[in-house]
Amino acid sequence: MTEYLAVDGGTIAYEVAGTGPLVVLAHGLGDSRAAYRSVVPPLVAAGYRVAAVDLRGCGESSADWSDWSRTAIAGDLLALVRHLGGPAVLVGHSIAGGAATIAAAREPGLVSGLVELAPFTRKQSIRPGDLRIKRVRQGMLRLLGATVSGSTRQWRAYLDVAYPGVRPADWAGRLDRIDAMLREPGRRKAFTGMLRAAPADAGAQLGGVRAPVLVVMGTLDPDWADPHAEAAGIVAALPPGLGRVELVEGAGHYPHDQFPEQVVSLVLPFLKENAARA
Repeated sequence: MTEYLAVDGGTIAYEVAGTGPLVVLAHGLGDSRAAYRSVVPPLVAAGYRVAAVDLRGCGESSADWSDWSRTAIAGDLLALVRHLGGPAVLVGHSIAGGAATIAAAREPGLVSGLVELAPFTRKQSIRPGDLRIKRVRQGMLRLLGATVSGSTRQWRAYLDVAYPGVRPADWAGRLDRIDAMLREPGRRKAFTGMLRAAPADAGAQLGGVRAPVLVVMGTLDPDWADPHAEAAGIVAALPPGLGRVELVEGAGHYPHDQFPEQVVSLVLPFLKENAARA
């Protein structure tokens, strides 16, 4: 059942299932909380209270906002944790990985752990040799097309690269739902606003994080020539001993949707160790 939380500037949609320590799931841009549809049931079965949230401008959250930055999204996540009675482990994918980082640094008492899935948390740079890698070249060109034009066709083309090999059983329906959402009034503005929001605000907060961090990357993520190096860079910028990296072999930018069982198997031990503080 969808619930709604009024925050400064709009309304955030979310749904909660289960009982136990709180885990908040935040999806990436151009998506909705449905991205976690295969992750929620096993987390609930393992004894957690799981809140899946629609980011501002996405899903069933209100569409019209003035700020699409990771800092703004972090404020929404913290408001939800307060509302539900934290602390919580925050799980953030892509742009939400950076937002979760900011939330943890801003309010350490509300965040007991961070799971970053294919996160855009640091300032990005492209080396000339990166473009020789086919998946990176294709992904970059299609993302650029989506950023410039807001084209849903270009975004679907990017998703073709971001989900290499294995795809969910409901793949066609998932693409259609994403397409339909992006065609709703105001959703394309949210989409392009997030695409254009640089992650520098999140990178600046890495040194202030006090909660343990698990970074999960797909080995075939088209957004980085070396996904492991990107994850390792995030961990290196954290205080010593806080972060660790796990790789999902064959996954692209959506490891939790391509290989939900494997991602859950990585997340559950982390939750057992860190969500118990809640």
